[in-house]
Amino acid sequence: MIKGLYEAHLPVKDLEVSMEFYKKLGLNFAWKDEDTAFFWIEEGKSWVGLWEGKEYETAYHPSLRHLAFRVNYEDLKDSLNWLESVGVKAVPFGSRTTVEPFIRPHQGNASVYFNDPDGNSLELMCHIEVPKELKNMTQKLSFEEWEELIDNNEFQEDL
Repeated sequence: MIKGLYEAHLPVKDLEVSMEFYKKLGLNFAWKDEDTAFFWIEEGKSWVGLWEGKEYETAYHPSLRHLAFRVNYEDLKDSLNWLESVGVKAVPFGSRTTVEPFIRPHQGNASVYFNDPDGNSLELMCHIEVPKELKNMTQKLSFEEWEELIDNNEFQEDL
C-alpha cells in the first residue's frame, strides 16, 4: 500500500530567504503562492512545503521541525565538502562535538546534520548494510572507524 513519503512541511520566517536556501541545496522549485512554496526532492515522488508564518518560532524538536534527505554512501562521505560548496555549515548532532558524518550500526544508517535559515534541522542520510554481528552496536562511529572495523573483520559474507 504505502510506497514512500510524498511530502513534508517546514515552518519558515521569510519565504523568499528560505526559497533561496533550498534552491542552493539543488531542490527543484515546484510552485509558490503568497505564503507557501514547494520544492521537489524527487520530481513527481516527494516534495517539501515551506510555510511562512509565526510557527517558525516553535521550539525545535525532531518530531516537529526535522527533515532527512536520502543520499548515497559516497555522497555522504563527501557531504562536508558539498555543504561548504553551497555555503552551508554542518552542525553537531545531539551531544556530539564534531560535525563529521557518522554511522549508527544499530539503525543501519549514516548521517550528517545542518540547519536551514530558520533553525529547522536538516539531515543527509543513507542506508548502510550492517553485518549481523554489529546490528546491536549503538555507538556512533566515524566513517573512518566504520570502514576500519569492516575492513579488519570477516563480515563480508554476512552483508
